[in-house]
Amino acid sequence: MTKRKYDQAARADAAEQTRRRILDAVADQLREAPTRPVSLDKVAKAAGVSRSTIYVDFGSRAGLFDAFVAELTARTGVAELTAAVAADDPRAHLRGAIAAASAMMAGDLEIYRVLHAMDRLDPASAADAVRAMEENRRGGVTYVAERLHAAGALRADVSVDWAVDILWALTSFESLDLLLTGRGLGLDDAVERLTTTAERTLCRPETEPPTQP
Repeated sequence: MTKRKYDQAARADAAEQTRRRILDAVADQLREAPTRPVSLDKVAKAAGVSRSTIYVDFGSRAGLFDAFVAELTARTGVAELTAAVAADDPRAHLRGAIAAASAMMAGDLEIYRVLHAMDRLDPASAADAVRAMEENRRGGVTYVAERLHAAGALRADVSVDWAVDILWALTSFESLDLLLTGRGLGLDDAVERLTTTAERTLCRPETEPPTQP
């Protein structure tokens, strides 16, 4: 490796380490003070950088939270959620998507809980990131419902809109948190209850002939 390439690699590594410290500092502050807006001064101090470095790296306070949420979902399993969409069988897609989304949120339950609360507590910074996450979820459950309908897997008395509403409720962070924290269930038991409820509520028995879409 030439000295120039070595210097470039070293600078890139240093920049990534700085970025990592800043994102870790955001996570630490969310855990330590979940009811208070995140202080960029405290983030900068904890990360060992200046406040201006945060703006250089992320562009804005909202940009910092966009990057934080993107890193969080990647770390907790968005790849597995994406893979569930590739299932040929729409019922397998339904089960896999609920399982993967639940595992992703359970991967850092405390942080996901704070982020959803911040939509109200600190909308100037976190709202766009959280709402983007929710819009992705809305698109996902709509796609599941449409696939089930197209395959004739929905019950005859269940419309696509009805299925979307039920899946929207069952895949929410609040539903999972109620089972894990409120009821003290393990993740596997919570997922079983959510997927079983979804299938029994929305889908015809597999022994019955498909409904006409």
